[in-house]
Amino acid sequence: MKESVIEKTAMVFGQMNEPPGARMRVALTGLTLAEYFRDVEGQDVLLFIDNIFRFTQAGSEVSALLGRMPSAVGYQPTL
Repeated sequence: MKESVIEKTAMVFGQMNEPPGARMRVALTGLTLAEYFRDVEGQDVLLFIDNIFRFTQAGSEVSALLGRMPSAVGYQPTL
């Protein structure tokens, strides 16, 4: 049985030219998809996030737009 990997792949993108709010939701969207395939479809799941810095950077941008200051250790209040 020969199957293509791409047929079993769900990809979620948050490109840097998109607004920070959209980029911030990408990680949660990917996690929600992974949970769906695991819990509802009963599939084995591999969740791969290629750059977690972009998620935290988007969160910092959203915090700045909301006028919230980062904490003493540098994390945004929305994290």
